[in-house]
Amino acid sequence: MDLLQAQRQLGVALEGRYGSREGALIADWVMEHLPGLRKLDRLVRKTEVFSAAALRLYDRYTAELVAGRPVQYVLGESWFGGLKFYVDERVLIPRPETEELVDWVLAEAGENKGAVLDVGTGSGCIAITLARGLPDAAVYAVDVSAGALTVAKRNAGELEAAVRFLELNFLDDSSWERLPAVRWLVSNPPYIPARERHTMAPHVVDAEPALALFVPDEDALVFYRVLGMFAKKRLVAGGALYAEIHEELGAAVTGILIQQGALEVIVRKDLQGKDRMVKATW
Repeated sequence: MDLLQAQRQLGVALEGRYGSREGALIADWVMEHLPGLRKLDRLVRKTEVFSAAALRLYDRYTAELVAGRPVQYVLGESWFGGLKFYVDERVLIPRPETEELVDWVLAEAGENKGAVLDVGTGSGCIAITLARGLPDAAVYAVDVSAGALTVAKRNAGELEAAVRFLELNFLDDSSWERLPAVRWLVSNPPYIPARERHTMAPHVVDAEPALALFVPDEDALVFYRVLGMFAKKRLVAGGALYAEIHEELGAAVTGILIQQGALEVIVRKDLQGKDRMVKATW
């Protein structure tokens, strides 16, 4: 099988699950990863035949993708902020809207020095990108999942980012004694009410860690309430909380943070026009 045949065959195999456009994009990503050739190079060398080893990988990737495993987990890579992160089922796949959140922090942090705390770090994409963009800041990252921290530490090592990782349950305020006062508190916490599970794509619900996605229907704002409590006690002067939010809960999150003493709360839309992130100051 040559490169052109392989890409076309994979695209067709994925149409049923993803549609022709997304299937073609996934096929292109796999083909760039597998032979290590960009699209233009593959066009030039389109009749080049796969090696036996590459063909075995191709067959394995195809089977996993057709079964619904996300391409990022299949390939073990996801791009965020121009950086390639390792990901597997222990962590969420980084999203573009989270990049927008990080860009907001970087744009406002400027040359200011201080400590950063990333709550619920997962793959480490937020903390690592901030550590690279704020080289004078002391960056801390916490997660309740030991598996997620294993992935985050791997990424920090490969991307040469100085991040101090801690395994703890942030919802337990007795664990805060292990954390410093910070200037920037940043989080993409779980915020999807459990009742919305049935409305989501199967490859998200079935593959990505539920612990990092869902919150109880009866207490969907639990993380924002606790983030607000921490910010009130541990943000230094001039500090701020930046967090990703559910698109339908901007007003509710604002109310929770004001209850926790925030003096100003700003809700910002993402590039899709949805309320997706919030900044609060005390």
